[in-house]
Amino acid sequence: MEGQKIIELVGISKRFGDIYANKDINLTLYKGEILSVLGENGCGKTTLMNIISGIYKPDEGEIIINGENVKIKSPSTAYKYGIGMVHQHFKLIDVFTTFENIILGDDNHLGYKNSEKKKIILDIAEKYGFNIDLNKKIHDISVSEKQTVEIVKVLYKNANILILDEPTAVLTPQEIKKFFSVLRAMKENGKSVIIITHKLAEVMEISDRVMILRKGENVKTVNTSETSPKELTDLMVGKKIDLKLNRLLIKATSPTLEVRGLNVMKDDGTKAIEDLSFFLRGGQILGVAGIAGCGQKELCEALVGLRGYTGNIVHQGRCINGYTAEKIRELGVYMSFIPEDRLGLGLAPHLSITDNLLLKNYNEGKSSFVDRKKARKQAEYLISRYNVSGATPDTPVKNLSGGNVQKILVGREIGTNPTVLITAYPVRGLDINSSYMIYDILNQEKEKNTAILFIGEDLDVLLTFCDKIMVLHQGRNMGIVHTKNTNKEEIGLMMTGALDLTKEKPDKNFGYAQDSSLTEEEWSALNEK
Repeated sequence: MEGQKIIELVGISKRFGDIYANKDINLTLYKGEILSVLGENGCGKTTLMNIISGIYKPDEGEIIINGENVKIKSPSTAYKYGIGMVHQHFKLIDVFTTFENIILGDDNHLGYKNSEKKKIILDIAEKYGFNIDLNKKIHDISVSEKQTVEIVKVLYKNANILILDEPTAVLTPQEIKKFFSVLRAMKENGKSVIIITHKLAEVMEISDRVMILRKGENVKTVNTSETSPKELTDLMVGKKIDLKLNRLLIKATSPTLEVRGLNVMKDDGTKAIEDLSFFLRGGQILGVAGIAGCGQKELCEALVGLRGYTGNIVHQGRCINGYTAEKIRELGVYMSFIPEDRLGLGLAPHLSITDNLLLKNYNEGKSSFVDRKKARKQAEYLISRYNVSGATPDTPVKNLSGGNVQKILVGREIGTNPTVLITAYPVRGLDINSSYMIYDILNQEKEKNTAILFIGEDLDVLLTFCDKIMVLHQGRNMGIVHTKNTNKEEIGLMMTGALDLTKEKPDKNFGYAQDSSLTEEEWSALNEK
C-alpha cells in the first residue's frame, strides 16, 4: 500500500532486563489504512503498541510522525500527536461514571460545560452507532459496554490514529459486523487504525496489510489480499501447524450437575436468568451461545456460589442450593471457574504468579503458614507446561500478556482436578497456537469425565468442539440441541429469540435429565424447602 506515511518506526527495540520484548522493529502506517498486527502471546505486540502510545519508552530506535522525528514521553504526549490506544485490559475507574471516565485527562475541551461535553460524546456515539449511558457507573456495566466507553473516550480526544488491542474479543458476531462498519467509516474519513487480533478471519476481512511478529522481531509484513490464513499462521508460529479442531466422542456419565428452575438477578435488579433448567454430564461439553449480556456471566456466578439465586442446583445427588463458593468446596465438591474477566474476577493482577496460585488453596493446610515452596513449584510447572513466555514465579500477573494471563488462570483451575468445569470465553484474546492448547486441555478434562460448561462467542468453535449447545435469549433457554443436528443459522435465530425450540418441540428434553440423580419426589421436596 502506498500513500501518506502517518507513522514510521525505525529500529525500535525494548528490553525488560536481559529479555528483548521488541528487537529492531520497523513499521510504517499510512493514512486511511487498517494495519493488523499478528503474533503469538508474548511476542511483543502489546509492548510495541505501548511504545507508540507513550506508555513505554524505546531503548533504541526512532519514531517519526508525519515526517517529524518525535519523542512520545507519555499517553498525553501521544494524544497531542493524535494517537489513542484502546487496551485489552480496560483502563477505567470502576467507581466513576462512563461520562467521568471519558472526559478524564482531556485537554481538548477545557472550558466547556459538562452539558456541552455530553452533547459531543452523544454525537460521537450516534455517528458511529454506539449505545452508551453516561450516568452508569463502570462497575455496573457489562464487558462489552466497557469496550464501548474505551473507544468513545479515544474518539472524544480527537485521535486520528487508533490502536486497538483485541477490540472484538468482547463483541458478539453481530456487534463485530457493526464495529467493522465503524472502522471502515473511520478509514474513509482518513483515520488510520492498528489492530492487534488473533482472529484470522477478521484480519482477512478488515485489514489492508498484516505485520507478523515472532519472538519480538518483525518476521514479515504482507498485503492482506496477497496472503491466506494458513500462511499467516505458519509465519506466526514459525512452522506448519494443523488447525483441525477435534470433538472427542466419549460415553457420557449420568448428570454430574443438575439445574432446575434457576432464576438469577442482575446487579440492577432486573432478571438475568429466568426459569432455566439443564444438566451437565461427565465426559460431555455443553456449549452456551447467546448475545452478550443475555445472562452468561450471572449464570456462571450462580453455579459456583458467587451470586444469589432461586431454584435448585444438585451436584452428584447433593443439593448445594444457596451455598457460597467456600461452602461448596468444604463439601468436597470440586468446581472450577474460568471467568471472562481474568484480572477482575479471576486473578489478582498485582500479585505474583505464585501468590495467585496460593489464593486457590491457602486455607487447606493444617499449619497457619502457607506452603509457598509448593506453590512456587506449581508456578514453575505451569510456566513450563503452558509456555508462558518471559515469566518467572515472582512475575506480577499484570505484567503478562493477555494470553499468558489466561494460561495461568486455566492452569490453576484445571490443577484442582474438578468434577465440574465452568469456562467463560476461555480462548478470548489467545493466539491460534495457545487457543488450540486450551482446546486440547479441555478435551483432556473431558476424557477424565469432567462435566464442562463452555460459554463461547465463536459459533464455528461451538458447533465443532461441543457435544450440545444451549442457546440463551434474554436469560431464557431457547433450546438445547446436538451440534450434529443444527447449524449456525438455527443457532442465530435462537440467539435473537426468533426461534424457541422449547415451544416448537415441547416433546424434546430441553431441560433436565430423565435419568436424574434425584427422584421426582426428592425434587419436589427441594422445591417445598
